[in-house]
Amino acid sequence: MLIKKLTDINGLPSWEDDIRAAIKEEIKGHVDSMFTDRLGNLIAVKNGKAQGAHIGLSAHMDETGMVVKQIEKSGLIKFETWGVLPGILLSKSVKIGKKGVPGVIGAKPVHLQKPPERETVMELDRIYIDIGATSKEDAEKYVQIGDYIAFDSEYRELGKHKIKAKALDDRLGCAAIIEVLKSPVKRKITAIFCVQEEVGLRGSAVAANQVFADIYVNLEGTVCADPEEEEHLRITNQGKGPALSLIDRSSIYLKKYYDMMIKCAKDNKIPLQFRRTSAGGTDSANYHGSHGGTPVIGLAVPCRYIHTPVSICDKRDYKNLVALVKAFVNNYEEETKK
Repeated sequence: MLIKKLTDINGLPSWEDDIRAAIKEEIKGHVDSMFTDRLGNLIAVKNGKAQGAHIGLSAHMDETGMVVKQIEKSGLIKFETWGVLPGILLSKSVKIGKKGVPGVIGAKPVHLQKPPERETVMELDRIYIDIGATSKEDAEKYVQIGDYIAFDSEYRELGKHKIKAKALDDRLGCAAIIEVLKSPVKRKITAIFCVQEEVGLRGSAVAANQVFADIYVNLEGTVCADPEEEEHLRITNQGKGPALSLIDRSSIYLKKYYDMMIKCAKDNKIPLQFRRTSAGGTDSANYHGSHGGTPVIGLAVPCRYIHTPVSICDKRDYKNLVALVKAFVNNYEEETKK
């Protein structure tokens, strides 16, 4: 399955080489052209000579994780995080660098902790990675400062409709764009697979200046806590379709355009929900501000336990995201003429 293939690959910010290569292989033969820019964004064009609206589809390739910052005399490894909270780290298995050196995130055993220590989340300076090395010199045979650290977590299907995997944010968006590129759409599409979104939307800042689309649709994984929160506090619900953004930390989406997406969903009987929060930011911000201002629509698949190695999504939400994007791409010009 495409999502399994993409989520099982490691691709942290500035180390997106492997996931980019996998995406290139998937879309080869389904696009007119593609290139990788100097920062690492993969940009592909389908139906380049088609008349009418030019639609940009964007998703980011990178995932949350960690990076090696120091190797102790003992051989234990200290690290920094990218988009990961310390509270989810303890006892997790990891793979370090291109060689996938196995390790475990550890800390002082609970038996040795003082009562105040047990009552708080351990900070990063008290956590380390153990690769089984006996000394700094031994560890340096396998690991170097600056190596990325990815969670060791494989794709699994749970129950009838759920998927567990790391990097659902945003390999779901990447997979959806790949499916659209493989389908017989009639508009000109430029697909942008961005780098370094998780460390400040850096890839899209570069890509936005290279692509002159009439409108962008940015595809993401987004927050979902539907088992925990009361209904009126829920940001999204799984099984109710992709989530449409109205506002977030980096963008205010224009009503004229998200109304088009709402109508498209209704006309095609595709479930759609609202993302009911202004928290978080996406690559949409950079597209909004490009070329004198470009309209953007933000769609996302609700993901429980996002930014962890065990995020969960609903396959039906993903399938409805793909169906909605295909329908929107094929009907966008018709919508704007009304």
